[in-house]
Parts: sequence; structure tokens; C-alpha cells
Amino acid sequence: LYYMAHRKLQGLIAAPFTPMHNNGSLNLELIPRYYEMLKANGVTGAFICGSTGEGVSMSVSEKKAVAEAWAECSKNDKDFIVMPLLGGTSLTDCKELALHAREIGLDAVSFTSPFYFKPANVEMLAKCCAEVASAVPDMPFYYYHIPVLTGVGFPMYDLLQAIDGLIPNFAGVKYTHEDFMDFLSCINFQNGKYDMLWGRDENMLPALAVGAKASVGSTFNYAAPLYYNLIDAFNTGDLAKAQLLQQQSIDMIRLLGKYGGIATGKAYMKLIGLNCGGFRLPVKNMSDTEFEQFRNDTKQIGFNNFCSVTAIKPNEVITNVSA
Repeated sequence: LYYMAHRKLQGLIAAPFTPMHNNGSLNLELIPRYYEMLKANGVTGAFICGSTGEGVSMSVSEKKAVAEAWAECSKNDKDFIVMPLLGGTSLTDCKELALHAREIGLDAVSFTSPFYFKPANVEMLAKCCAEVASAVPDMPFYYYHIPVLTGVGFPMYDLLQAIDGLIPNFAGVKYTHEDFMDFLSCINFQNGKYDMLWGRDENMLPALAVGAKASVGSTFNYAAPLYYNLIDAFNTGDLAKAQLLQQQSIDMIRLLGKYGGIATGKAYMKLIGLNCGGFRLPVKNMSDTEFEQFRNDTKQIGFNNFCSVTAIKPNEVITNVSA
């Protein structure tokens, strides 16, 4: 087995929510429709079982079931990449999930730092990456940098130096942090050898300015048109418009904080007509009363004008935000 240098990723890659029933069990039946919705909005891939997808709250067998559902509906679609986050804390589980991802035909795998027993330095983190990446030497392997959740904040420039030449299938980094100095240095490392995927939706405009070509984000699930308009405005040199669109993104993301964080994303999904249920403990979900307040707040920011479109099946009534 050998690793072929893979194409660099482009555009918006969504980090999908894992659909769940009211009792917290997986609602895999929704995934084909979820995939169609992402495609209809021009999204180029799915980063599954990540922070947004509650990977840390799922068992290994559940993560496999979610991966199989995404693999099944996207298997004939060469233009849509599916990449699972394998995890980070148990390298044994990560390797098992990596082998499973290869077996079912997924496109790449991703890994985050162990966050209970943390690596003492960047060399130890590189060893962890090498251990997992070597299980699937023929698949692109990405490191997922999210220090706000892992508590592991080594500069990614240092990680690239530590892994360069050590991990042949290392493809790049999903970068969910605000250090533009580090991010730009990573983009320029070895003449742009590695794929740097931007992961902070509220800072997309500055990331475009330093050269980001692909982004992975949770808000692309329900507001992809907003970000494609922002990218177009940036590419055509209309900075004033791009700044206004980034502000709309920030106003939308502020509501995540106002209503308790990550679970608010599933409330946004409900507004566009894809009910993904709630988040598992320990994440707090909003009450019905809070949901109505939230719905009103989304009207104030004009969410309906830039939200993702959901393909509604015949005879199906969906109460959208404008209802």
C-alpha cells in the first residue's frame, strides 16, 4: 500500500450534526436527506463525528454506523468528500475506526490530540499522529487542531516540522483556532505542501485574506449561501460587501452563545426543516420557550435571507423560520 498525494480540498465542508431521536438514539434514516440538502447548497464535503457531530459522546459502534450511513449515500459522488474524526483519547479505537473508514470507502480520516493524558510536547503529539496514520497508509490523514476543546495548543507550524517526512500520508490540518500568524506559516510551509482547512466560521474573511482555500464549519450546515456570497465578494475585491456578510455570520453565531452554545446549531437545523433532535449530555438543550425566543431572534437578523435551502418532499409540511 502506498499513499498517492491527494488533491487539495476546496470550498465549504460542513461538519454535520449527528441526527438523533428524542430518546438520544441515532436517527440514521435522516442522513440521506441531510446529504442531499448539503449538495443542494453547494457544500463539497462532510466532516463527520467531529465536535458538531458529537463524536466524543458516541460509542465506537455508533460512530461506525454514522460513517456507514454517510458512505452509503455519497458512494457514487466523487465530488463530495466524507472524512470522519476518529477521536483522540484512545489510539486503539482511532485505529479501529480508521480501518473501518477505509473498508467502507471514505475519503480521508482525521485525528485530534489526546485530551485527558495530554502529550507533553509536539514530538509526542507527532508520535500519536504517526501511530494512527500508519494504520491506513493509503488514506489522507488530517490533524484536527482545536485547542479550545482539547487544551493542547502547540503551534501547528511546530507540528508540521515534527511530522514532515515522518508521516507520508499526512495531508494537512483542520485549523480551529485564531492564530493567523501560525496559520499563514503553515500555508507557506514547504511551498504549500499541506492542506490547511480553516475551522472558525466567524473569522472566515481574515482566513481568506491569508490564503485559506477550504473551510470546515458547523454553520455551513444551515447558512452555506451566506459564506459562498462572502467568498465571491472577497474574490471579486468587494471588501465592503464581504465585511457586511461576515458581520451577518457573526450575528448568527452570537445566538449560539446566547442560547447556550453548540446545541443551538441543532435549533438552526430545525428552522431549515431538518430536525436532528437534541444533543446528548452533558450538553444543554434549549427549552420550548427558549426555542420560540430563539426563532424570533433569527428573524431579527434576517436568517431566512441567507439560510441553506432544504429540499421539501411532496406532501411534506415543514414549518420554516418564516412560518
